[in-house]
Amino acid sequence: MKKLMIVVILLILFAITGVIYYYEGNLPVQKSATDKKVFVVAKGSSVNDIINNLAKEDLIRNKVVFLYIVKSTGIENKIQAGSFRLSPSMSAKEIATQLTKGTHDEWVTIIEGLRKEEIAEILADQFDIPASEFIKQAQEGTLFPDTYLVSKDASIDTILGVLSTNFNKKYNQTLRAKAKAKGLTDNEVLTIASLVEREANSRASKREVASIIYKRLKNDWPLQIDATVQYVLGYQEKDKTWWKQYLTSEDLKINSLYNTYKNSGLPPAPIASPGLDAIEAVIDADPNTPYWFYISNSDGSKMIYSKTLDEHNSNIKKYLR
Repeated sequence: MKKLMIVVILLILFAITGVIYYYEGNLPVQKSATDKKVFVVAKGSSVNDIINNLAKEDLIRNKVVFLYIVKSTGIENKIQAGSFRLSPSMSAKEIATQLTKGTHDEWVTIIEGLRKEEIAEILADQFDIPASEFIKQAQEGTLFPDTYLVSKDASIDTILGVLSTNFNKKYNQTLRAKAKAKGLTDNEVLTIASLVEREANSRASKREVASIIYKRLKNDWPLQIDATVQYVLGYQEKDKTWWKQYLTSEDLKINSLYNTYKNSGLPPAPIASPGLDAIEAVIDADPNTPYWFYISNSDGSKMIYSKTLDEHNSNIKKYLR
């Protein structure tokens, strides 16, 4: 009987300790705080990642208690990716609940090689901004491809500011200095990189295509790049695309400074937004590459390079006809 009483007392003490532990762990870190912090839950974050970050930001007292709250309330799989305004004055349970509610921001992804009209369509679809106005203000080639977290009520200026900040962060002073040492202006780097982005299909092929383009420019060879003609032709209503897949001989005759079949040298400006791989490929381009020509096979999965025109024509017959 005595042993049973001891066990009961211990269980009661354990329960009381647990309640106190939970109570204190659920308390706000700073009850009198009036400020709010922007807390970001990145896509793919695990519960442990989120809890560790909350603790680092001094938004929760006890990681174990927070995990218990998340598990016991069944909201573990309801936490959303995005940004949240959280305060140290909120209890752990309030914070956990807040993370399941709609965020103040939208995730938006811009992939490599899109022209500004395509980017405008993506942004207009997710934010309350007119595509036509974005197109007027945006500068082709500087809308850096990446995944962004943007306020739902962001203006065009705000969005352009976010894109510009990231662009300058990625295309940094180190890369600009290397480009300058190579004799390239920023516009030339971005223009070549935009061609590379549209023409190549992998990091390795971007390096090779950039070298071929750079070599042809250095030797005053015409570039004859299909993507520049596609850019001029613009939106194709029939195929619902901004990039016409099959060009005709008449297409190649279109009058435009962007048409590299009719004009020597580079187009006057970029034709799309290049990513960092394409930009670095241009800066590291090797004019001593043995190749002068390249094509991709019919489904775009393979790049084929040629040293001579005869070899190039043979590859066209082999892979494209």
